[in-house]
Amino acid sequence: MYVTLSSAFTPATAAPGVVPAPVPAQRRTVSAGAHLFREGDIATNIYEITAGVFRLTRVLDDGRRQVIAFGLPGDIIGFPNGTAHHSDCEAIQAGAVITHRRHALNTLEGDHDTHQRLLHAALREISAMQDHLMMLARKSALEKVASFLVTLSERIGKSREGLTRCALPMSRADIADFLGLTIETVSRTLTRLRKAGVIAFDRAQTVLIKDMDALVSAAQGRD
Repeated sequence: MYVTLSSAFTPATAAPGVVPAPVPAQRRTVSAGAHLFREGDIATNIYEITAGVFRLTRVLDDGRRQVIAFGLPGDIIGFPNGTAHHSDCEAIQAGAVITHRRHALNTLEGDHDTHQRLLHAALREISAMQDHLMMLARKSALEKVASFLVTLSERIGKSREGLTRCALPMSRADIADFLGLTIETVSRTLTRLRKAGVIAFDRAQTVLIKDMDALVSAAQGRD
C-alpha cells in the first residue's frame, strides 16, 4: 500500500531493431523480522511481493518513527531515491518476493511485458500515495482508521456470510505510526467502531467487518 515511484527510475529506450535478452527474475523468501533492505543501502534491486506483509519505515532525527507503507502481495517496493533506498523494509509476516535487477529495468535488458507491468503498478501506487497524504492532512482519527480498514479489506479481506474477515498482521503501534495517530487513539477508535456494531474482533489480529456501508461512510466523514 502506498509505494512511490522515484523520478530517478526512468527506463531507457532500446535502440531500433535491437531485442534485448530477457533477464530472469529471482525468487526469494524472507522470514518474519528480517530486513529486505535498509535506508541508505545501494538500491540494486526492486521487489515484487508475492506473499507476506512488509513494513517500510523511516526514523526522524528526533527518534520518532513514520511508517511509510505496508507492502502487500501484488505491491512493488524498493524504488530508490537516487541510487539508495530511502527507507527500511522489514517483513512483519513471513513472505516471498520476486527480485528484479534495477539495472536491467533501467536499460531495458528485461522483457517488455515485465517493464510495463511494473511501471503500471508503480503508477497506481503514486495515486494511492496521494490519497494517503490527503488522509494524513485532512481526515479525523475516525476517518483515518475507517479508511485504513476499508483499504486493507479491499486488498486482503475475505467475504463470507455477509461479513468481511480481514487479518491485521501489523501491530496497533504500526497502524498508529502509519496514520499519524497515537496508539491510544487507534485503540479508542477501533473500540468506537466495535461498539457501534460496524466491526468485531475474532482474536486481536483479525477484524470482522459487519457493516461495510457504515465503515465506508465513516471513512468519508458521513458517520
